[in-house]
Amino acid sequence: MTEHSMPLPTYDDVAAAAQRLSGVAHHTPVMRCTAIDEQLGAKLFFKCENLQRTGAFKFRGAYNALAQFTDAQREGGVLTFSAGNHAQAIALSARLLDMPALIVMPEDAATSKMAATRDYGAQVVTYNRHTEDREAISRQLARERGMTLVPPFDHPHVIAGQGTAALELLQEVPDLDYLFVCLGGGGLLAGSLLAAQALAPQCKVIGVEPATANDAQQSLRAGHIVTIDHPQTIADGAQTQSLGVLTYPIIRDHVEDIITVSDEQLIQALRVFAGRMKITVEPTGALAFAGVQAFSGEDTGAKLLHGERVGVIVSGGNVDLARYSRFLAD
Repeated sequence: MTEHSMPLPTYDDVAAAAQRLSGVAHHTPVMRCTAIDEQLGAKLFFKCENLQRTGAFKFRGAYNALAQFTDAQREGGVLTFSAGNHAQAIALSARLLDMPALIVMPEDAATSKMAATRDYGAQVVTYNRHTEDREAISRQLARERGMTLVPPFDHPHVIAGQGTAALELLQEVPDLDYLFVCLGGGGLLAGSLLAAQALAPQCKVIGVEPATANDAQQSLRAGHIVTIDHPQTIADGAQTQSLGVLTYPIIRDHVEDIITVSDEQLIQALRVFAGRMKITVEPTGALAFAGVQAFSGEDTGAKLLHGERVGVIVSGGNVDLARYSRFLAD
């Protein structure tokens, strides 16, 4: 069975993933910031997945998928393709579950992410993201080596695992009016939607992606999956070309809206996290908060979030320090 012939995950799958991850994944903190609340006239609740194992929410989906491998699959090992966070998540999950891991990474991936992936014990194979097809490379390697391919987002067990971040947030803060979630391939957003539908159906879930990589927004408007060739943005975790065949229908059916932010808005959000909240957040991890700032109408004066309770998933904190320091200093 391929991942594309698998059934769509449900909330029951998210709840089962939460049990599977209990005592393995960190139950990350929900942080507040009075200064931000006062500035926006809303109450914000930041689910800090930058403090998750491997520095991002991706550990949830990776471990949930690998923990369901058969004995034969574990012996063969796992293969994936990823620019960084999913790579690290698969590598650590494979080490914890005592199986081999092979990661296909772009040769221009962040040095820190590639080094961390190797440090967790995975083998790394690089490719040129502008001239080579990572999925084709991965499928061929999986066949040759007898490994099981677990893609970064378009897999039911990955989606269900990612949804546990929103599940934890909604259990801790059950009466949210809005939930803002970043998206690249849509695994975190799809999983969050499954959790919100079950636990807080009144909560409006907003997806946020880079303005230059707005394939999901275009897909939502067009009514079918739209692909963007090589989107350019500092949010490297959201440089996916399209939604998946599993993530798209969940997002299409349940999301309130998908909005976009510029790289400059992301940099401003990074500075707020560093300066006000004293936490390190990668550009992709700042998407949801940058979306809150844009949606709250600071520029337009339309205070759409005034008086509302707003959840924000801070998806990751794996920064290249040299690059990060430039963002903060510019």
